[in-house]
Amino acid sequence: MNIKIAPSLLSANFAKLADEIASIEKGADVLHLDVMDGHFVPNITMGPAVVKACRAVSKLTFDCHLMIEQPQLYIERFIDAGADMISIHQEAEHHLQRALQLIRDGGAKAGIAINPATPAESLSTAIEFCDFVLVMTVNPGFGGQRFIEPVVPKIRHIAQMIRERGLPVEIEVDGGIDAQTAPRVVSAGATILVAGSAIFGHQDRTAAMELIRASVTALKV
Repeated sequence: MNIKIAPSLLSANFAKLADEIASIEKGADVLHLDVMDGHFVPNITMGPAVVKACRAVSKLTFDCHLMIEQPQLYIERFIDAGADMISIHQEAEHHLQRALQLIRDGGAKAGIAINPATPAESLSTAIEFCDFVLVMTVNPGFGGQRFIEPVVPKIRHIAQMIRERGLPVEIEVDGGIDAQTAPRVVSAGATILVAGSAIFGHQDRTAAMELIRASVTALKV
């Protein structure tokens, strides 16, 4: 089972980002960067300049989660800043297929992000245009929130949709992921696990990632 661990930089100490990134280089597969605009979600975090600065100190795969309005306007800037993966919210983009193609044309992997209340069926006409689906298991905007358990059947539904269509699409899950919740989402079909406080909230970040990885290693899915 190829499970990828994606520490969320939102939970790091922003006063020393280079050190924080260095602390997760061993053990992380992906670095998850939450981009918030204060409109689509009630918080403001980072933009392309911060992503570019982080890119200069890390060779990890950069996964930019755009929790912003009008994401098409910023796709090229995040690709130029060093994004390898970019997810945009279905709820924020009226021309989803076009936006996903812009990401792919720029050389990055394209993802569709959906909030907890957004049904799996909403992906039916766009899932073939993406490389991964980011399923939120908390309402986006802030780190450290409690995992929303009813989203698990939705992950299972999306995984079934992917299998039935024979698509090379991964499922990423973000929100309240730790060693207790990771087995539930992986059993449902997730392969990329975003974790913030469960990693950056511990002094030994490598051990924290190993704990999450070990919690799903023995699963048979």
